[in-house]
Amino acid sequence: MTETESIAYDVVVLGAGPVGENVADRTRAAGLSTAVVESELIGGECSYWACMPSKALLRPVIARADARRVPGLRQSVQGPLDASAVLAHRDYYTSHWKDEGQVQWLESIGADIYRGHGRLAGPRTITVTGPDGERHVLTARHAVAVCTGTRAVLPELPGIADVRPWTSREATSAKAVPGRLVVVGGGVVATEMATVWQALGSQVTLLVRGKGLLNRMEPFAGELVAEGLAEAGADIRTGTSVESVTRENGTVVVVTATGDRIEADEILFATGRAPHTDDIGLDSIGLEPGSWLDVDDSLRVTGSEWLYAVGDVNHRALLTHQGKYQARIAGAAIAARASGVPILESDPWGAHTATADHAAVPQVVFTDPEAAAVGLSLAEAEQAGHRVRAVDYDLASVSGAGLYADGYRGRARMIVDLEREVLLGVTFVGPGVGELIHSATIAVAGQVPIGRLWHAVPSYPTISEVWLRLLEAYRDN
Repeated sequence: MTETESIAYDVVVLGAGPVGENVADRTRAAGLSTAVVESELIGGECSYWACMPSKALLRPVIARADARRVPGLRQSVQGPLDASAVLAHRDYYTSHWKDEGQVQWLESIGADIYRGHGRLAGPRTITVTGPDGERHVLTARHAVAVCTGTRAVLPELPGIADVRPWTSREATSAKAVPGRLVVVGGGVVATEMATVWQALGSQVTLLVRGKGLLNRMEPFAGELVAEGLAEAGADIRTGTSVESVTRENGTVVVVTATGDRIEADEILFATGRAPHTDDIGLDSIGLEPGSWLDVDDSLRVTGSEWLYAVGDVNHRALLTHQGKYQARIAGAAIAARASGVPILESDPWGAHTATADHAAVPQVVFTDPEAAAVGLSLAEAEQAGHRVRAVDYDLASVSGAGLYADGYRGRARMIVDLEREVLLGVTFVGPGVGELIHSATIAVAGQVPIGRLWHAVPSYPTISEVWLRLLEAYRDN
Protein backbone atom coordinates (compact mmCIF):
# COMPACT_ATOMS: atom_id res chain seq x y z
CA MET A 1 0.00 0.00 0.00
CA THR A 2 1.38 3.44 -0.89
CA GLU A 3 1.12 6.58 1.17
CA THR A 4 -1.41 8.12 -1.19
CA GLU A 5 -3.81 5.19 -1.15
CA SER A 6 -6.84 5.56 1.07
CA ILE A 7 -9.30 2.99 2.29
CA ALA A 8 -12.88 3.93 3.04
CA TYR A 9 -14.77 2.53 6.01
CA ASP A 10 -18.14 3.38 7.44
CA VAL A 11 -16.55 4.03 10.84
CA VAL A 12 -12.98 4.64 12.00
CA VAL A 13 -12.26 4.22 15.72
CA LEU A 14 -9.18 5.93 17.13
CA GLY A 15 -8.08 3.97 20.20
CA ALA A 16 -8.58 0.27 20.96
CA GLY A 17 -9.11 0.24 24.69
CA PRO A 18 -12.38 -1.12 26.12
CA VAL A 19 -14.23 1.95 24.85
CA GLY A 20 -12.97 1.71 21.29
CA GLU A 21 -13.55 -2.04 21.29
CA ASN A 22 -17.16 -1.54 22.34
CA VAL A 23 -17.80 1.14 19.72
CA ALA A 24 -16.44 -1.25 17.09
CA ASP A 25 -18.56 -4.10 18.45
CA ARG A 26 -21.76 -2.06 18.16
CA THR A 27 -21.01 -0.63 14.70
CA ARG A 28 -20.01 -4.03 13.35
CA ALA A 29 -23.18 -5.56 14.82
CA ALA A 30 -25.09 -2.95 12.83
CA GLY A 31 -23.34 -4.05 9.64
CA LEU A 32 -21.02 -1.05 9.34
CA SER A 33 -17.46 -1.62 8.13
CA THR A 34 -15.10 -0.53 10.92
CA ALA A 35 -11.39 0.16 11.28
CA VAL A 36 -9.70 0.41 14.67
CA VAL A 37 -6.39 2.27 15.16
CA GLU A 38 -4.14 1.66 18.17
CA SER A 39 -0.60 2.83 18.94
CA GLU A 40 -0.01 0.58 21.96
CA LEU A 41 -1.67 -2.65 23.11
CA ILE A 42 -5.13 -3.66 21.94
CA GLY A 43 -7.17 -3.57 25.13
CA GLY A 44 -5.82 -0.24 26.32
CA GLU A 45 -5.10 1.25 29.72
CA CYS A 46 -7.71 -0.74 31.62
CA SER A 47 -6.43 -4.14 30.53
CA TYR A 48 -2.74 -3.58 31.17
CA TRP A 49 -2.13 -0.63 33.51
CA ALA A 50 -5.34 0.16 35.38
CA CYS A 51 -8.48 -1.86 36.18
CA MET A 52 -7.27 -5.40 35.63
CA PRO A 53 -3.77 -5.27 37.15
CA SER A 54 -4.84 -3.11 40.08
CA LYS A 55 -7.73 -5.39 41.02
CA ALA A 56 -5.55 -8.48 40.56
CA LEU A 57 -3.11 -6.93 43.03
CA LEU A 58 -5.86 -5.91 45.44
CA ARG A 59 -7.80 -9.17 45.54
CA PRO A 60 -5.30 -11.13 47.70
CA VAL A 61 -4.95 -8.11 49.99
CA ILE A 62 -8.69 -7.83 50.59
CA ALA A 63 -9.19 -11.61 50.85
CA ARG A 64 -6.54 -11.81 53.58
CA ALA A 65 -8.04 -8.85 55.43
CA ASP A 66 -11.49 -10.46 55.32
CA ALA A 67 -10.12 -13.85 56.42
CA ARG A 68 -8.45 -12.25 59.43
CA ARG A 69 -11.89 -11.16 60.63
CA VAL A 70 -13.38 -14.67 60.53
CA PRO A 71 -13.23 -16.91 63.65
CA GLY A 72 -11.44 -20.18 63.05
CA LEU A 73 -9.58 -18.77 60.08
CA ARG A 74 -7.73 -15.71 61.30
CA GLN A 75 -4.86 -17.65 62.87
CA SER A 76 -4.11 -19.32 59.54
CA VAL A 77 -3.60 -16.04 57.68
CA GLN A 78 -1.40 -14.03 60.02
CA GLY A 79 1.75 -14.32 57.94
CA PRO A 80 2.83 -11.99 55.12
CA LEU A 81 1.48 -12.20 51.62
CA ASP A 82 3.58 -14.07 49.07
CA ALA A 83 4.52 -10.99 47.04
CA SER A 84 5.94 -12.96 44.13
CA ALA A 85 2.72 -14.98 43.85
CA VAL A 86 0.62 -11.80 43.97
CA LEU A 87 2.71 -10.19 41.23
CA ALA A 88 2.48 -13.36 39.15
CA HIS A 89 -1.30 -13.32 39.61
CA ARG A 90 -1.25 -9.72 38.31
CA ASP A 91 0.89 -10.73 35.34
CA TYR A 92 -1.59 -13.47 34.42
CA TYR A 93 -4.49 -11.02 34.35
CA THR A 94 -2.57 -8.63 32.11
CA SER A 95 -1.76 -11.53 29.76
CA HIS A 96 1.87 -10.67 30.48
CA TRP A 97 1.31 -7.42 28.58
CA LYS A 98 0.60 -9.23 25.34
CA ASP A 99 -2.56 -8.55 23.37
CA GLU A 100 -3.05 -11.58 21.11
CA GLY A 101 -6.34 -12.49 22.77
CA GLN A 102 -7.75 -8.99 22.35
CA VAL A 103 -6.60 -8.93 18.72
CA GLN A 104 -8.38 -12.22 18.06
CA TRP A 105 -11.59 -10.87 19.55
CA LEU A 106 -11.56 -7.71 17.40
CA GLU A 107 -10.84 -9.76 14.32
CA SER A 108 -13.65 -12.17 15.21
CA ILE A 109 -16.23 -9.36 14.97
CA GLY A 110 -14.88 -8.32 11.58
CA ALA A 111 -13.06 -5.12 12.55
CA ASP A 112 -9.83 -4.23 10.75
CA ILE A 113 -6.90 -3.32 13.00
CA TYR A 114 -4.27 -0.72 12.13
CA ARG A 115 -1.30 -0.54 14.49
CA GLY A 116 0.41 2.82 14.71
CA HIS A 117 -0.12 6.45 15.59
CA GLY A 118 -3.41 7.76 14.21
CA ARG A 119 -4.02 11.45 13.53
CA LEU A 120 -6.94 13.33 12.09
CA ALA A 121 -6.00 14.93 8.76
CA GLY A 122 -9.12 16.93 8.10
CA PRO A 123 -12.79 15.92 8.17
CA ARG A 124 -13.49 12.17 8.22
CA THR A 125 -9.82 11.32 7.53
CA ILE A 126 -7.26 9.53 9.70
CA THR A 127 -3.62 8.97 8.79
CA VAL A 128 -1.86 6.08 10.48
CA THR A 129 1.91 5.92 10.82
CA GLY A 130 2.91 2.36 11.62
CA PRO A 131 5.80 1.14 13.77
CA ASP A 132 8.01 0.67 10.68
CA GLY A 133 7.10 4.02 9.19
CA GLU A 134 4.47 2.73 6.79
CA ARG A 135 1.50 5.04 6.29
CA HIS A 136 -2.19 4.42 5.72
CA VAL A 137 -4.96 6.88 5.00
CA LEU A 138 -8.40 5.91 6.28
CA THR A 139 -11.61 7.74 5.48
CA ALA A 140 -14.92 7.42 7.28
CA ARG A 141 -18.24 7.59 5.44
CA HIS A 142 -20.27 8.06 8.61
CA ALA A 143 -18.21 8.57 11.76
CA VAL A 144 -14.82 8.88 13.41
CA ALA A 145 -14.87 7.94 17.10
CA VAL A 146 -12.06 9.32 19.26
CA CYS A 147 -11.51 6.87 22.12
CA THR A 148 -7.96 7.76 23.12
CA GLY A 149 -8.60 8.12 26.87
CA THR A 150 -6.35 9.98 29.28
CA ARG A 151 -2.78 10.06 30.54
CA ALA A 152 -1.35 10.65 34.00
CA VAL A 153 -0.41 14.22 34.91
CA LEU A 154 2.76 14.98 36.86
CA PRO A 155 3.09 18.21 38.86
CA GLU A 156 5.44 20.92 37.63
CA LEU A 157 8.31 20.37 40.02
CA PRO A 158 11.91 21.16 39.02
CA GLY A 159 13.82 18.06 37.93
CA ILE A 160 10.89 15.69 38.40
CA ALA A 161 11.75 13.74 35.25
CA ASP A 162 15.17 12.88 36.70
CA VAL A 163 13.46 11.31 39.72
CA ARG A 164 11.78 8.73 37.47
CA PRO A 165 8.53 8.88 39.46
CA TRP A 166 5.83 6.29 39.27
CA THR A 167 2.48 7.08 37.74
CA SER A 168 -0.46 4.69 37.82
CA ARG A 169 1.24 2.65 35.08
CA GLU A 170 4.38 1.94 37.07
CA ALA A 171 2.38 1.38 40.25
CA THR A 172 0.35 -1.40 38.65
CA SER A 173 3.18 -3.01 36.65
CA ALA A 174 6.14 -2.84 39.06
CA LYS A 175 8.18 -6.05 39.22
CA ALA A 176 9.35 -5.70 42.82
CA VAL A 177 8.09 -4.34 46.13
CA PRO A 178 9.82 -1.10 47.17
CA GLY A 179 10.90 -0.97 50.79
CA ARG A 180 9.54 2.56 51.17
CA LEU A 181 6.95 4.22 48.95
CA VAL A 182 5.66 7.78 49.01
CA VAL A 183 2.22 8.20 47.43
CA VAL A 184 1.17 11.73 46.52
CA GLY A 185 -2.60 12.15 46.20
CA GLY A 186 -5.79 11.21 47.99
CA GLY A 187 -8.04 9.83 45.28
CA VAL A 188 -8.84 6.37 43.99
CA VAL A 189 -5.43 5.53 42.50
CA ALA A 190 -3.61 6.82 45.56
CA THR A 191 -5.71 4.93 48.09
CA GLU A 192 -5.84 1.67 46.13
CA MET A 193 -2.11 1.63 45.43
CA ALA A 194 -1.31 2.59 49.02
CA THR A 195 -3.45 -0.39 50.08
CA VAL A 196 -1.63 -2.77 47.73
CA TRP A 197 1.96 -1.84 48.42
CA GLN A 198 1.55 -1.46 52.17
CA ALA A 199 0.11 -4.99 52.28
CA LEU A 200 2.91 -6.35 50.09
CA GLY A 201 5.56 -5.04 52.46
CA SER A 202 6.25 -1.41 51.60
CA GLN A 203 6.25 1.29 54.24
CA VAL A 204 3.81 3.70 52.62
CA THR A 205 3.64 7.42 53.33
CA LEU A 206 0.56 9.05 51.83
CA LEU A 207 0.80 12.81 51.22
CA VAL A 208 -2.59 14.46 50.70
CA ARG A 209 -2.93 18.12 49.85
CA GLY A 210 -6.54 18.33 51.04
CA LYS A 211 -8.23 17.55 54.33
CA GLY A 212 -8.92 13.90 53.64
CA LEU A 213 -9.19 11.01 51.20
CA LEU A 214 -11.69 10.38 48.40
CA ASN A 215 -13.03 13.92 48.44
CA ARG A 216 -15.51 13.22 45.63
CA MET A 217 -17.43 10.80 47.83
CA GLU A 218 -19.30 11.33 51.08
CA PRO A 219 -16.84 12.49 53.79
CA PHE A 220 -17.30 9.36 55.88
CA ALA A 221 -15.97 7.24 52.98
CA GLY A 222 -12.56 8.86 53.09
CA GLU A 223 -12.53 8.79 56.88
CA LEU A 224 -13.14 5.04 57.09
CA VAL A 225 -10.64 4.29 54.33
CA ALA A 226 -8.04 6.44 56.11
CA GLU A 227 -8.65 4.49 59.33
CA GLY A 228 -8.10 1.23 57.47
CA LEU A 229 -4.86 2.40 55.88
CA ALA A 230 -3.54 3.75 59.16
CA GLU A 231 -4.33 0.47 60.95
CA ALA A 232 -2.45 -1.38 58.18
CA GLY A 233 0.62 0.74 58.97
CA ALA A 234 0.50 3.53 56.39
CA ASP A 235 1.54 7.03 57.43
CA ILE A 236 -1.15 9.46 56.22
CA ARG A 237 -0.36 13.17 56.21
CA THR A 238 -3.19 15.47 55.17
CA GLY A 239 -2.88 19.15 54.37
CA THR A 240 0.55 18.38 52.94
CA SER A 241 1.96 19.43 49.57
CA VAL A 242 5.27 18.53 47.94
CA GLU A 243 7.76 21.38 47.62
CA SER A 244 10.55 19.43 45.92
CA VAL A 245 11.56 15.91 44.99
CA THR A 246 15.01 14.60 44.06
CA ARG A 247 16.72 11.24 43.70
CA GLU A 248 20.05 11.03 45.48
CA ASN A 249 22.14 7.87 45.02
CA GLY A 250 18.96 5.95 44.22
CA THR A 251 16.98 7.30 47.16
CA VAL A 252 13.99 9.56 46.59
CA VAL A 253 14.03 12.63 48.82
CA VAL A 254 10.76 14.52 49.26
CA VAL A 255 10.57 17.89 50.96
CA THR A 256 7.10 19.10 51.90
CA ALA A 257 5.87 22.68 52.07
CA THR A 258 6.26 22.54 55.87
CA GLY A 259 9.91 21.51 55.55
CA ASP A 260 9.53 17.81 56.40
CA ARG A 261 12.06 15.57 54.65
CA ILE A 262 10.92 12.08 53.64
CA GLU A 263 13.15 9.43 52.10
CA ALA A 264 11.81 6.57 49.99
CA ASP A 265 12.76 4.05 47.35
CA GLU A 266 9.99 5.12 44.97
CA ILE A 267 7.41 7.89 44.70
CA LEU A 268 3.99 7.61 43.06
CA PHE A 269 2.22 10.73 41.87
CA ALA A 270 -1.52 10.08 41.61
CA THR A 271 -2.46 13.70 40.99
CA GLY A 272 -4.84 13.70 38.07
CA ARG A 273 -5.42 12.86 34.41
CA ALA A 274 -5.31 14.82 31.16
CA PRO A 275 -6.97 14.01 27.83
CA HIS A 276 -4.86 12.03 25.36
CA THR A 277 -5.65 14.47 22.56
CA ASP A 278 -2.46 16.50 22.22
CA ASP A 279 -1.18 14.72 19.09
CA ILE A 280 -4.22 13.35 17.27
CA GLY A 281 -4.63 16.15 14.73
CA LEU A 282 -7.43 18.11 16.37
CA ASP A 283 -6.00 21.30 14.88
CA SER A 284 -6.77 19.94 11.40
CA ILE A 285 -10.48 20.26 12.14
CA GLY A 286 -10.39 23.49 14.14
CA LEU A 287 -10.20 22.01 17.66
CA GLU A 288 -7.59 22.66 20.34
CA PRO A 289 -4.90 19.95 20.70
CA GLY A 290 -4.77 18.58 24.22
CA SER A 291 -8.32 19.63 25.06
CA TRP A 292 -11.22 17.65 26.46
CA LEU A 293 -13.84 17.09 23.77
CA ASP A 294 -17.33 18.41 24.53
CA VAL A 295 -20.13 16.14 23.35
CA ASP A 296 -23.89 15.89 23.31
CA ASP A 297 -25.70 12.96 24.90
CA SER A 298 -25.24 10.82 21.78
CA LEU A 299 -21.48 11.38 22.28
CA ARG A 300 -21.15 13.46 19.12
CA VAL A 301 -18.66 16.32 19.41
CA THR A 302 -20.35 19.70 19.69
CA GLY A 303 -20.65 21.32 16.28
CA SER A 304 -19.76 18.21 14.28
CA GLU A 305 -21.90 15.89 12.19
CA TRP A 306 -19.37 13.03 12.05
CA LEU A 307 -16.94 13.23 15.00
CA TYR A 308 -17.66 11.35 18.24
CA ALA A 309 -15.64 11.42 21.48
CA VAL A 310 -16.31 8.43 23.71
CA GLY A 311 -14.98 7.54 27.15
CA ASP A 312 -12.58 9.48 29.35
CA VAL A 313 -11.65 11.86 26.55
CA ASN A 314 -14.97 13.73 26.92
CA HIS A 315 -14.51 14.20 30.69
CA ARG A 316 -18.07 13.14 31.55
CA ALA A 317 -17.24 10.17 33.77
CA LEU A 318 -13.67 8.88 33.89
CA LEU A 319 -14.43 5.22 34.55
CA THR A 320 -14.02 2.21 32.28
CA HIS A 321 -17.55 0.93 32.78
CA GLN A 322 -18.99 4.36 32.01
CA GLY A 323 -16.86 4.59 28.88
CA LYS A 324 -18.17 1.21 27.72
CA TYR A 325 -21.71 2.41 28.45
CA GLN A 326 -21.05 5.50 26.34
CA ALA A 327 -19.64 3.25 23.60
CA ARG A 328 -22.89 1.30 23.45
CA ILE A 329 -24.88 4.52 23.20
CA ALA A 330 -22.51 6.02 20.60
CA GLY A 331 -22.53 2.83 18.54
CA ALA A 332 -26.33 2.81 18.50
CA ALA A 333 -26.42 6.50 17.53
CA ILE A 334 -23.86 6.05 14.74
CA ALA A 335 -25.77 3.07 13.37
CA ALA A 336 -29.11 4.90 13.53
CA ARG A 337 -27.78 7.94 11.72
CA ALA A 338 -26.03 5.76 9.13
CA SER A 339 -29.32 4.01 8.38
CA GLY A 340 -31.08 7.33 7.85
CA VAL A 341 -33.11 7.55 11.06
CA PRO A 342 -34.25 11.20 10.94
CA ILE A 343 -34.62 11.79 14.68
CA LEU A 344 -32.76 9.90 17.39
CA GLU A 345 -34.21 9.02 20.78
CA SER A 346 -33.09 12.12 22.66
CA ASP A 347 -35.22 11.74 25.79
CA PRO A 348 -33.38 10.78 28.98
CA TRP A 349 -32.69 7.05 29.26
CA GLY A 350 -33.38 6.55 25.54
CA ALA A 351 -31.42 4.19 23.28
CA HIS A 352 -29.28 7.02 21.89
CA THR A 353 -28.90 9.13 25.04
CA ALA A 354 -26.11 8.72 27.60
CA THR A 355 -28.09 9.67 30.70
CA ALA A 356 -26.32 7.67 33.40
CA ASP A 357 -23.28 9.95 33.09
CA HIS A 358 -25.39 12.68 34.65
CA ALA A 359 -27.51 10.77 37.10
CA ALA A 360 -26.28 7.29 37.98
CA VAL A 361 -22.50 6.82 37.83
CA PRO A 362 -21.42 3.88 40.03
CA GLN A 363 -17.91 3.45 41.37
CA VAL A 364 -16.14 1.04 43.71
CA VAL A 365 -12.89 1.85 45.47
CA PHE A 366 -11.25 -1.50 46.28
CA THR A 367 -9.56 -0.51 49.50
CA ASP A 368 -10.01 -2.06 52.95
CA PRO A 369 -12.74 -1.18 53.69
CA GLU A 370 -14.27 -0.87 50.25
CA ALA A 371 -16.10 2.33 49.34
CA ALA A 372 -18.89 2.25 46.76
CA ALA A 373 -21.20 4.98 45.57
CA VAL A 374 -23.66 5.83 42.82
CA GLY A 375 -25.40 9.07 41.93
CA LEU A 376 -25.15 12.26 43.95
CA SER A 377 -23.59 12.84 47.33
CA LEU A 378 -25.46 14.98 49.85
CA ALA A 379 -23.34 18.02 49.01
CA GLU A 380 -23.82 17.54 45.27
CA ALA A 381 -27.59 17.11 45.62
CA GLU A 382 -27.92 20.24 47.74
CA GLN A 383 -25.69 22.21 45.39
CA ALA A 384 -27.90 21.14 42.47
CA GLY A 385 -30.92 22.61 44.27
CA HIS A 386 -32.71 19.40 45.19
CA ARG A 387 -34.76 19.21 48.38
CA VAL A 388 -33.28 16.10 49.92
CA ARG A 389 -32.78 14.11 53.06
CA ALA A 390 -29.72 12.02 53.85
CA VAL A 391 -30.59 8.76 55.59
CA ASP A 392 -27.68 7.06 57.37
CA TYR A 393 -27.29 3.62 58.88
CA ASP A 394 -24.50 1.82 60.70
CA LEU A 395 -23.70 -1.21 58.56
CA ALA A 396 -22.32 -3.03 61.58
CA SER A 397 -25.88 -3.23 62.94
CA VAL A 398 -26.99 -5.46 60.06
CA SER A 399 -26.94 -9.16 60.98
CA GLY A 400 -25.29 -10.15 57.71
CA ALA A 401 -22.43 -7.76 58.34
CA GLY A 402 -21.67 -9.32 61.71
CA LEU A 403 -21.65 -12.75 60.13
CA TYR A 404 -19.41 -11.52 57.33
CA ALA A 405 -16.70 -10.30 59.68
CA ASP A 406 -16.03 -9.91 63.39
CA GLY A 407 -15.72 -6.25 64.31
CA TYR A 408 -17.34 -5.17 61.05
CA ARG A 409 -17.19 -1.41 60.54
CA GLY A 410 -19.14 0.38 57.85
CA ARG A 411 -21.75 2.92 57.01
CA ALA A 412 -24.51 3.41 54.48
CA ARG A 413 -26.24 6.55 53.24
CA MET A 414 -29.05 7.13 50.79
CA ILE A 415 -30.05 10.54 49.44
CA VAL A 416 -33.81 10.85 49.01
CA ASP A 417 -35.40 13.40 46.69
CA LEU A 418 -38.25 14.56 48.90
CA GLU A 419 -40.27 15.96 45.98
CA ARG A 420 -40.46 12.66 44.07
CA GLU A 421 -39.51 10.18 46.81
CA VAL A 422 -36.84 8.52 44.69
CA LEU A 423 -33.15 8.02 45.37
CA LEU A 424 -30.59 10.45 43.97
CA GLY A 425 -27.56 8.71 45.44
CA VAL A 426 -26.35 5.88 47.64
CA THR A 427 -23.00 5.29 49.36
CA PHE A 428 -21.77 2.18 51.14
CA VAL A 429 -18.47 1.80 52.99
CA GLY A 430 -17.37 -1.47 54.55
CA PRO A 431 -15.94 -4.88 53.72
CA GLY A 432 -17.72 -6.53 50.79
CA VAL A 433 -19.86 -3.56 49.79
CA GLY A 434 -18.59 -3.50 46.21
CA GLU A 435 -21.12 -6.20 45.36
CA LEU A 436 -23.94 -4.13 46.89
CA ILE A 437 -23.61 -1.13 44.63
CA HIS A 438 -25.41 -2.52 41.60
CA SER A 439 -28.66 -2.79 43.54
CA ALA A 440 -28.27 0.90 44.35
CA THR A 441 -27.46 1.67 40.73
CA ILE A 442 -30.69 0.02 39.62
CA ALA A 443 -32.66 1.98 42.22
CA VAL A 444 -31.11 5.30 41.14
CA ALA A 445 -31.11 4.71 37.37
CA GLY A 446 -34.60 3.21 37.48
CA GLN A 447 -35.89 6.03 39.68
CA VAL A 448 -37.62 3.38 41.76
CA PRO A 449 -40.11 5.01 44.16
CA ILE A 450 -39.49 4.55 47.87
CA GLY A 451 -42.88 2.90 48.12
CA ARG A 452 -41.86 0.22 45.63
CA LEU A 453 -38.49 -0.38 47.28
CA TRP A 454 -40.36 -1.67 50.34
CA HIS A 455 -41.39 -4.61 48.14
CA ALA A 456 -37.79 -5.45 47.19
CA VAL A 457 -37.25 -7.85 50.08
CA PRO A 458 -33.58 -8.42 51.00
CA SER A 459 -32.49 -11.97 51.75
CA TYR A 460 -31.69 -12.72 55.37
CA PRO A 461 -29.03 -12.74 56.72
CA THR A 462 -27.07 -10.73 54.16
CA ILE A 463 -25.42 -7.32 54.22
CA SER A 464 -28.09 -6.33 51.68
CA GLU A 465 -30.55 -6.13 54.56
CA VAL A 466 -29.18 -2.62 54.99
CA TRP A 467 -31.75 -1.62 52.36
CA LEU A 468 -34.59 -2.49 54.74
CA ARG A 469 -32.89 -0.65 57.59
CA LEU A 470 -32.40 2.48 55.47
CA LEU A 471 -36.08 2.46 54.49
CA GLU A 472 -37.09 2.06 58.13
CA ALA A 473 -34.83 4.93 59.13
CA TYR A 474 -36.40 7.11 56.43
CA ARG A 475 -39.94 6.17 57.57
CA ASP A 476 -39.26 6.74 61.26
CA ASN A 477 -37.63 10.17 61.03
